[in-house]
Amino acid sequence: MRLEHLLIFGLVMVATWCAATYFWPRMLLSVFKRAIVVKGFGDGPVPVNTLYTQSAALFADPLNLPAGTSKVASAGVNRDTLLTLGWLDLSKGPLVLHVPDMAGRYYSVQFTNPSTNTNFAYVGKRTTGAGPGDFLITGPGWTGDVPDGVGHIASPRRSVLLIGRVLVYDDADLAAAHRLSTQLRLAPLR
Repeated sequence: MRLEHLLIFGLVMVATWCAATYFWPRMLLSVFKRAIVVKGFGDGPVPVNTLYTQSAALFADPLNLPAGTSKVASAGVNRDTLLTLGWLDLSKGPLVLHVPDMAGRYYSVQFTNPSTNTNFAYVGKRTTGAGPGDFLITGPGWTGDVPDGVGHIASPRRSVLLIGRVLVYDDADLAAAHRLSTQLRLAPLR
């Protein structure tokens, strides 16, 4: 009987480990999606297919949140890059991400597959350069032509978590970095 119990216990542990490995990233991203789309970051909910840029005030003083700001806004405090977040739903069609001329400044826009918590594409100084550009983001099964001069990002899923970062050199540079961050824009393909 002891060996049978040990085998059953082992099987239960392996099944639990497999289930946790499979569901944990999905659960975390579900919580993150709710934080973005429903709660927002102090300025109210962030609608799907729009971008939210962290406020300059929150970046400048992340430990003393302005009245009414969600505690979620201070999660993952980063002292050298401003964050821009968005939850994309490509079921309604492709979107175009516009990136301004970053004038040599480091920036990155990361595209994450929410169902596996894996990054599938990047736009940024190291991958596409620091000049201005437009990038067509399409979902699975999309057929169509990519406009001339526009990069193409093919998403494996219809839901995409977008996380943008723009480098802030120092406190005096915050206003310029924030202006550039707010120029990251999404628009439907026309």
